[in-house]
Amino acid sequence: MAWGERVREWVDRLHPAGLLYSTYEQRLFAELDRSRLPGHVAVLADGNRRWARLNAPGGPLVAGYQAGADKLKSFVGWCDEVGIQVVTLWVLSTENLTRNPSDVGPLLGVIEKLFVDLASTGRWRVKCVGDASLLPPDIARSLERAEAASANNPGMQVNVAIAYGGRYELRDAVRKLLRTEAEKGTDLAELADTLEIDDISEHVYTAGQPDPDLIIRTSGEQRLSGFMMWQSAHSEFYFCEALWPDFRRVDFLRALRSYTSRERRYGR
Repeated sequence: MAWGERVREWVDRLHPAGLLYSTYEQRLFAELDRSRLPGHVAVLADGNRRWARLNAPGGPLVAGYQAGADKLKSFVGWCDEVGIQVVTLWVLSTENLTRNPSDVGPLLGVIEKLFVDLASTGRWRVKCVGDASLLPPDIARSLERAEAASANNPGMQVNVAIAYGGRYELRDAVRKLLRTEAEKGTDLAELADTLEIDDISEHVYTAGQPDPDLIIRTSGEQRLSGFMMWQSAHSEFYFCEALWPDFRRVDFLRALRSYTSRERRYGR
C-alpha cells in the first residue's frame, strides 16, 4: 500500500464512522472459517478508467491505472495475510492492447512498475501469464528479469496476467502440446485418439498450479470475458459493484465469507 493511502486510511479510521467500519472489518476477519478459505484467488480488477473519469474528470486516465495498481498491491497483501497460496491478477487483456497508443503506453508503464515492485519485495514468487510476444520488447525483458529474480522467494505465488486472453491461452496450450508430441515423434492420428484433459492442463499458462477456487470481478460487470476459461470450470464467482480502486479490505473479506458459506459440488 502506498504511503499516502496508508495515511488516508489511518485518518479515516479515527473518524467515528471509520471506527465503526474498522470494528466491522475486524469482526469479519475474526469470523472467517480458515479451514474453508480458497487456496487460489483470481481477480478481474475492473473499473480503473471509469474511476479516473469520476475522480479526476478531464485528467489523464493514468490516474485510474495508478490507483488500481496501488490497490492491487494492497490486495496481494490482504491475500497473504489470510494465507492464500496463489493469487492471479488480470491487469491487461489482449483487447486492451488495441486501444489508442497514447492510452496503452502509460498503462504499460504502470503495469511494468507494479510487476517489478511485487517481485522486488522478496516475499512472493511473481509470474507473468500471457502472451509476452505482444508486449514491447523492452517491457517483456523487464518482466522476464523480475520474474527470474523472484523465482526462489519463499511465499505466495502471484500471477500477473498481462497481454492475456483466454482464447490466446488455449491456442498457445495446443501449440505447445502439438510441438511437444511432434518432438517425440507422435503420430497426429494417435494423438487425437489418446489426448486427455490433463494433457492440455499441462500446457496452459498456469500449468502445475491449482485452478482458481474463487474469482472476483469488480465494477458491476458479471461476466468472465474469457478469463482463465480452462481453469475456471469449477470456480466460485463473486461480483462486486465497486470500481477497482474503491475495492476495500472489507469487500475482500465479504468475498471470502461468501465463498466459505458455499457448498462446492464440482459439477457433481
